[in-house]
Amino acid sequence: MSKFGRAIFTASRALARAQRRSYATESAALSDCSIKPSDFGQPVFQSHPHLLKPQDLTPGIPAEDYERRRRYLMDALPDNSIVVCVAAPIKYMSGNIFYKYRQASDFWYLTGFEEPDSAIILEKTSNSRGYRMTLFCSGKDSAKEKWEGARTGLPEAASIFRADDARSIDYFSSHLKSVMTYYSHVFVDIPPTHTRQGPRGTTKSVMKFLSPPTAPRSEYDILVDSLSTKRKPLAPEVAKLRAFKSDAEQRVMRAAADISGRAHAKTMRFTRPGLSESALAAHFEYLCSMAGAQRLAYVPVVASGPNALIIHYTSNNHVVRGDEVVLIDAGCEYNGYASDITRSFPVSGSFTAPQRDLYSAVLSTQKQLVALCHESANLSLHELHRKSCEFLKQELNQIGFGLHAGDLERVLYPHFLGHPIGIDLHESSHFDRSGSLRKGMVVTVEPGIYVPPTPNFPKHFHNIGIRIEDEVLVGKTHPTVLSVSAPKEIADVEGACQGLLGLEPY
Repeated sequence: MSKFGRAIFTASRALARAQRRSYATESAALSDCSIKPSDFGQPVFQSHPHLLKPQDLTPGIPAEDYERRRRYLMDALPDNSIVVCVAAPIKYMSGNIFYKYRQASDFWYLTGFEEPDSAIILEKTSNSRGYRMTLFCSGKDSAKEKWEGARTGLPEAASIFRADDARSIDYFSSHLKSVMTYYSHVFVDIPPTHTRQGPRGTTKSVMKFLSPPTAPRSEYDILVDSLSTKRKPLAPEVAKLRAFKSDAEQRVMRAAADISGRAHAKTMRFTRPGLSESALAAHFEYLCSMAGAQRLAYVPVVASGPNALIIHYTSNNHVVRGDEVVLIDAGCEYNGYASDITRSFPVSGSFTAPQRDLYSAVLSTQKQLVALCHESANLSLHELHRKSCEFLKQELNQIGFGLHAGDLERVLYPHFLGHPIGIDLHESSHFDRSGSLRKGMVVTVEPGIYVPPTPNFPKHFHNIGIRIEDEVLVGKTHPTVLSVSAPKEIADVEGACQGLLGLEPY
């Protein structure tokens, strides 16, 4: 185990113990202050003082951050603009059995409001605030709340979420119709309809989504016609803001990465021959949930042995063997922000010589790339990916691969180096991979090598897949690895597997 690893894990364990003691003390002190059942449709300080501070609108994110986001967005839009943003619909697994609700990312980014059947209209104005905000939501409904839980009342919604006005969602389409006549630009996104050919959408699908089913047909047609000439996409404008993380966002993302990193370390300790991949996935999710995560950020990859050659292997239905390397790509979502970490480790607790050589090649490459994730390096993700190919070729040839043209990019390393991360696992489809990384961005760095059992590659490396992925906060002159709690050095990985770091597996 490295000295750095020992220091990290000693600090991590001390922090975890301190957090547990603090949490217990605060929970006891605040238990008399919390409201049960809540009067609000989501945690707020008044009802959940153990989760939020007085200045927070959502856990860890101050109300002022949301205000700043809306102001920056409206300042960037042309005069005579309005923004229309709607909540995510409830999704159903079967019949009336619903999935756990998750708010639409852009809507949550701009409002912090977590209830379905809601929307906002932001009108650009010349007042000191720069815009007017109207929030639409369900409001109080005692009959439905008896079955589904509390909803935030309209006066409380306006006050807590800093809206100029809060109205019933039933009035949304009529209000939009009335204000659209005064504006030339309507920034709104089309909810996609997913088909075999990919997501599609039309202006009519926007209005079917935005208009209540009781809306008169004539009103619906007028709105469709107006939007057809005035509509502009909202997502690219919001993406420009989401690319840069505030100090509060950075702290939440570090907390999410710490939860996931410790879960990776403890899952290494928990792993043993004969367990199923699904048991490791369940163990990881359990640890994240116990630490406060609301959900996993994505379906985890728990790929043992040759399964690691499948980049997005999520079946997780094989049994782990003692001579294999397990690749786990998993991360939690915590207070609205995703984490994304991949680690590869030996089931036996010690790498074999070929496993160690291949792991060392990927680790050396990954560390060199992470070191370049700062603004003064003036590199884009595309340029970093090209460097990852150069570094991996050098490393692999040193351990006897003798690569030919196309071997790396087409077979051994078929995926891109990384992606931006934040509220979404892949933060934006509008991110420019050719643009230079800038301070405040958070990206993943995840080179990998996956060796198929073919004669053009050394036999002792066959069926070994190694990927190492960290979340990296881009700084001005140096990067910060947010996922530092997950073991990465060989001594630390083996130490975690063998229990030498003092980690309990639960």
